[in-house]
Amino acid sequence: MKRSKKIVALSLASLLACGMFAGCDSFTTDTLKNMEQVVAEVNIGKGKNFQDGEEYAKYRNVIQTSNIYKRDLISQYLSNSSLSYQYSAEEMFTRLRENLVNRKTIAQYAMVYFLENGAVEKAADGTETQRTYSAQAFEEYLNASSNKELASYEYFLSTSEIDRAKYNVRRMINNSLDSREKEIIDEEEEKSTSSVTPRTLPTGVNSEDSDYYDKDYKIYTGKYPELNYGSYERVDGSNPMTRKRAYSTLLNNLLGNGLIEKGENVTDFESLGYFEMELTSAYESALITKLSNAFEREAEAELSKDNEIETRFNKLFETQKNSFVDGSSFESTFGGMSDSKFVLSAPNVGYGYVINILLPFDSSASEQLSNYSGLEGDQFVYRAQLLKKLTATDQRGTWFTGETDYSYDADDYYGADGRSKLFFEDSLTAVEGGKYKPLKNYYGKYSYNGTAVYNEEKETYKLTPNKITIDGFIDEMEGYLTYAGLTVSNAVDNRGDSYYNKAKTAYYDPSNPDTVDYSTFLYYKGKVEIDNFDNNKIFFAGSDENKAMSVINELSFAYNTDTAGLNSYLGYAVSPYTTDFVKEFEFAAQEAVRGGAGTYTIAPSTYGWHIMYCTFAVTEANTPLFNYNADDKEKEGTFSYLYYESLKSSAIKTRSQDIQTQIINNYGKCVTVYDDRCEDLFNLKF
Repeated sequence: MKRSKKIVALSLASLLACGMFAGCDSFTTDTLKNMEQVVAEVNIGKGKNFQDGEEYAKYRNVIQTSNIYKRDLISQYLSNSSLSYQYSAEEMFTRLRENLVNRKTIAQYAMVYFLENGAVEKAADGTETQRTYSAQAFEEYLNASSNKELASYEYFLSTSEIDRAKYNVRRMINNSLDSREKEIIDEEEEKSTSSVTPRTLPTGVNSEDSDYYDKDYKIYTGKYPELNYGSYERVDGSNPMTRKRAYSTLLNNLLGNGLIEKGENVTDFESLGYFEMELTSAYESALITKLSNAFEREAEAELSKDNEIETRFNKLFETQKNSFVDGSSFESTFGGMSDSKFVLSAPNVGYGYVINILLPFDSSASEQLSNYSGLEGDQFVYRAQLLKKLTATDQRGTWFTGETDYSYDADDYYGADGRSKLFFEDSLTAVEGGKYKPLKNYYGKYSYNGTAVYNEEKETYKLTPNKITIDGFIDEMEGYLTYAGLTVSNAVDNRGDSYYNKAKTAYYDPSNPDTVDYSTFLYYKGKVEIDNFDNNKIFFAGSDENKAMSVINELSFAYNTDTAGLNSYLGYAVSPYTTDFVKEFEFAAQEAVRGGAGTYTIAPSTYGWHIMYCTFAVTEANTPLFNYNADDKEKEGTFSYLYYESLKSSAIKTRSQDIQTQIINNYGKCVTVYDDRCEDLFNLKF
């Protein structure tokens, strides 16, 4: 049975307390002494490149030895306790120590790199300046500080980088306290943690911008509830006593693991040695990130040389054009297309992608259909009557009732009067420089189709979803597309009793009565009319191409029971040839692709109604499916932006990995480890 992190952490404290020492009375003193042992030392200044006559000789005495303490291993363990399920104690702590050694090695190299090259720094307002550093100023900065390791990182960081690192540590502590406080609140109110499995969320919901920080953000311990804690939001049901209890638990765990000592001023968490230790680690991370950013600039410079990107684009297109000579060589690559894996050429038309929204038969209808024993044509007739009765409901109820309530009341929404509940306000109202990233490919104005009444006393919702027929869905879909400023048309409209009351012979090809004519199952076909549909703008927010896909994507989250299709890049890949899809689905999907991007088709299968929207279609063989335009590479969401970012990311990753591996290999002899000081940890049994 999988154990919780909390249990494992407490087990470690117990083992440290009463397993390694003769008497628990001496636990605090002995544990602190044990935790203060140095288990590894790093100083790349001892390396060959720092010797007389070598390139970094002038920095040999500038680099300070970085110590890794046993308490650092414990802190790392508490943040990565899942490793105890995969490795023995010796393997786990050896890996953690190796990771810390590598980080300090790279951080020390970063110091030398910036002393030698300086750094480009971005201010909070976005302006960039070139900053220089000197060995003398660095040494003076260290000598003025009581914590030289922290100061060695801090010297190289800008004000915004320092503020961001502090924010990250404070947020980490508050998140830990929030987690424990929620447990306490649930225990006091005799509530169990919600067992409701939330419906899949759109990718990027409530994702914080990595550049965001709040200088006013503070750690809330419950002692001064009246203070302003910046953007920190207290958990539901929080009061000073529940927070103080959570804080007490945290302090006891830190004390039990030798990460703080008795006598420290626990009323001010930021005065604790543990906070300084975590801040030092955060500064170290910020310095390593700064080095990665420098590598990014170098990679960008390489890509900016003499039409380098255009050359790579043309080379990839020619390679694919020559490689994709038939469907079999093309389809596996096409099926894996993403925002970092591009398909630029296709051997034939008829390939595409569709979003599939499944409105399913209920369990009773499914059982009836499954048990029906009539001939094929009779089954089609029988199924038509079940389809006529099929109704669907909005599937987003758990976005109200899960552990997090994502709903909010909106003034601007699509839906009948009174349907004002939307979702993901923070993500949908995100602005440049704000806390959250904007939610992409999700239009965000389709209100919950039903009623949601909140009971303040019970803190629960009473949800009553509206039942919707396939005709009602078509009206909702086309109405919402129109609401988004798009124009729709229909080419096939078989709505009405005549569709459901066909004779069984109507489902077969008149010229070949033994062959099913799958076009007869087509219930509806329409199209979002976008002049000169541009594949390059499918993911470009604000374009008609993206608006249409975002509307359909949101409706998919609202109604689709084919959850495998949620959050897929473009939907399901469709081939013009025979597929493994059920035949009605295959025909409708291929028909949507034949109509081109923006086309939607509706047809049934044994699962229910399928609404398929074509997001992408190959309309010309052996010609570029996308185009690179250097003027668009800064426009987020355009193909040119995605292609450029992919090349840059790959170049940065390769360069960063190569350099970091080289650094670790070059300075491996500058590391001293002390296995004997870790023996008590190596021998722990979990």
